[in-house]
Amino acid sequence: MLLASLLLATVVADSTYDGRANRTRVEIPRMESAASIDGVLDEAVWSKAARLTGFSQYQPVDGRPAEEPTEVLVWYSPDAIYFGIRATELHGDVVRATKANRDDIASEDHIQILLDTNNDRQLAFVFGVNALGVQQDGTRSAQFGGGAGGGSATGGGFRNINPLDGSVDLNPDYVFESKGTVVANGYVVEVRIPFKSLRYQDQSVQTWGIHVLRRIQHSGFQDTWAPAVRANANFLAQSGTLEGLTGMRRGLVLEATPTLTARLDGSPRVGRDRVYSGGSELGGDARWGIRQNLTLNATINPDFSQVEADVGQVLLNERFALFYPEKRPFFLDGLELFDTPNQLIYTRRIVEPTGGLKLAGRMAGTTVAAMVVQDGEGQSRTSGDNPLYGIARLRRDFGNYTVGSVLTTREDGDDHSRLAGADFRFFHSKLYWVQLQAAQSWSESPGTSRNGSLLQAEWDRTGRMWGFHYTARALEPGFGAAAGFVNRTGIIELSTFNRLSFYGAQDALVQTYGSFFMVSRVWDYSSGRPVIETSEAILPSATLRGGWRLSGSLGRNSFAFDPSAYSGYSLFRQGPADEPLPPGAFVVPGRERDQIGGSFRITTPTLRYLSATAGFTHGTTPIFSEAAPGRSTRFDGAVELRPTSALRTTLQVSRLTLERTRDDSRFSTETIPRLKTEYQVTRALFLRLVGQYAARSRSPLVNRDGIPLLLNGGLDPGSEVNELSMDWLFSYRPTPGTLAYFGYGSTMEEPDGFSFTDLRRTRDGFFGKLSYLVRF
Repeated sequence: MLLASLLLATVVADSTYDGRANRTRVEIPRMESAASIDGVLDEAVWSKAARLTGFSQYQPVDGRPAEEPTEVLVWYSPDAIYFGIRATELHGDVVRATKANRDDIASEDHIQILLDTNNDRQLAFVFGVNALGVQQDGTRSAQFGGGAGGGSATGGGFRNINPLDGSVDLNPDYVFESKGTVVANGYVVEVRIPFKSLRYQDQSVQTWGIHVLRRIQHSGFQDTWAPAVRANANFLAQSGTLEGLTGMRRGLVLEATPTLTARLDGSPRVGRDRVYSGGSELGGDARWGIRQNLTLNATINPDFSQVEADVGQVLLNERFALFYPEKRPFFLDGLELFDTPNQLIYTRRIVEPTGGLKLAGRMAGTTVAAMVVQDGEGQSRTSGDNPLYGIARLRRDFGNYTVGSVLTTREDGDDHSRLAGADFRFFHSKLYWVQLQAAQSWSESPGTSRNGSLLQAEWDRTGRMWGFHYTARALEPGFGAAAGFVNRTGIIELSTFNRLSFYGAQDALVQTYGSFFMVSRVWDYSSGRPVIETSEAILPSATLRGGWRLSGSLGRNSFAFDPSAYSGYSLFRQGPADEPLPPGAFVVPGRERDQIGGSFRITTPTLRYLSATAGFTHGTTPIFSEAAPGRSTRFDGAVELRPTSALRTTLQVSRLTLERTRDDSRFSTETIPRLKTEYQVTRALFLRLVGQYAARSRSPLVNRDGIPLLLNGGLDPGSEVNELSMDWLFSYRPTPGTLAYFGYGSTMEEPDGFSFTDLRRTRDGFFGKLSYLVRF
């Protein structure tokens, strides 16, 4: 009996992989069986699984032992990999979990499993589940993320500057199974990920990278199984490994998703209430897994599947275009493989695609991503043509450095816009990386042609206490990325971000505190003018125990006005007898200097029934449409209420006012309250109602001396818009690809803001979508 007990203890010890003891090379067992995904780890197969224990804290302070025990069981069968998670909670009934919509679990207790199936430390699939098994999925890339140096706020194409989040995209959806159960001392989750949902190596015996992350909302902590530290430029490089994967049967990966969409739009008519007209359209996507790591996609009339009502955007005094994420399934599959510095590939440029083909994956050790897509006639700059987009991205990893190239073209009759570029990234030591990029574009249309280059260099240090991110880039005026998102050209820019971070004791009120220090200069590329923009800022922040977050900024800026933006401006002049005189010349003033501003933001932890955030910004700023000095005041706030596990309500308010420094008169106001209520009947079925009011007003334009401005010879009348939008949606989505959406949207306007006495419906419409995923 004693011998049997000793043998059992030895077997258990051999199959236990303690992250804090650096036992992160896991010999994953293979089982010729399956398990029922029911949130209860009661099958015998789980007792033979590898056990991942010994988690460490990563946020807010790295390197400490995790306060809450976590155990992850992992094994695989011929067609899937299985995970069982026991997340113990030592502080009582404090687990935050609701029946949230897919991907919407960031504010809840949850687990994330990161699988680097190529084991190259560059890209990982993300599979997340909350305590009830609600799913979150996407990708995480080490290629062009922010880095702990934190300077990516200036780099083109980066998604955020949080080192833990890196470059994360939660828009892709993958088919997998999950179920969770809240128990007396925490929660238990089961996950099954079929190999059909993954791309992986063409090798008989494989090693995969793995990270497991746990978010604990009542404390605000995030733990990792493989010990991860901030003093590393690549979070994925700190993964553990699953070793000895063999005999995997992915089977035929062939999917088809036919789609039917329909709309019925209303419009006002004289003498009648409303007239409705609409139509329907058939489309669909097809996906073929040619090999384990190479996929061919095809689409006809792809649908956006963007049923989320857009969050109210403050639009006044904006100079550059806003970025919106991709949502269409055809473009999302393998989208991470198209990532480039400076966002030279941005598939939302393809507005009304009628059909396309895409190849994405790895060939001969090289990451390959290419697509050919035809856009609709309505997007043509000429008449009767369908613009054709060709996009290709190649990338090869060589240990510590990566080489990539990009080719894009937009062909539109006699017009074309083409681009070629190359980039290089090198990790030197664990703390530093360098990235270089060069691109050239050529654009032609009848009678005109232009070309230009883009050059960029970046250097990043990701230290625990000290980090930096330095960027130098130059974009010639003729540079254009017709298939990308480059919203400003004709500049030379230098920017520096330096970061200092400090850490409190384990039980201290202040867990982390520090600041970014930013300096940037922008020159006009073509005119040789002196500096046209400057910026210096200090951005302090702190994380308090329990998950409270405080942040702020104090900065000084200067801005020059672009003369080309005022080519149609002139001054209104009037004689003694109120007789109009010939317009006077509008003189573009010089640079506005010493624009001082600051901000403060506070975010609560995720409490049981609510969470909230509020921010305030005030300072001097140019009023660009008048080329005059001004002051801005902005408030943003949001409260999320979760009275039950199925009901969630979010109230957001944004308010921006701009005043003229000359006489303190009001130039513009913008107020946007927004209320969203969701009721999650089941994991697959939910109802949503969104109401938003947007009140925007702007005074007639005057110059800095108060003289009215003429735009192209006419007096500017100012503007006022007061819109009330209401949208409701019924959604049924049992699995990614299979769904039914039905909804209604309506917009009304009134002359006086927030009076609700003379609302007039300007547009409304019904919409629906049906699609079904067929998986062979």
